Amino acid sequence: MAESYKQFIKRKEKEFKEKKEKGELIEMKDINRKGKFCYAREAWTFMPQYNLPEKVFIIERLKLEEMKDPITNKSFNKLGDIEYRICYYIVGKNGKASNKWVWGQFCPMVPQKDYDKLFKKAKREGTIK
Repeated sequence: MAESYKQFIKRKEKEFKEKKEKGELIEMKDINRKGKFCYAREAWTFMPQYNLPEKVFIIERLKLEEMKDPITNKSFNKLGDIEYRICYYIVGKNGKASNKWVWGQFCPMVPQKDYDKLFKKAKREGTIK
């Protein structure tokens, strides 16, 4: 049995805070798959889906700290730029991921009932400025 969404959020909050304190950056590949963008996670908001407690949305405020060449469109990105990532974790149902919280690989689908609540929560918590 997977941990509850409350346990999961508590664990991830601690992990995110520790990584922020250590100054760890999140690396994301450029579209060319060779270069990388490195972001500092400045703030985040977690919220479970109202009708599926095995799915937790996250909004993250990311600050661009470093670019590792080659970057395809360098003129569009500047160090210090702020971007928001909307993502989710879900309890897996198949194979090795069964009953484990796993990163959602695809664009998050947010129920209408959760949409305003999620973004208002992120603004209230200071994730969205």
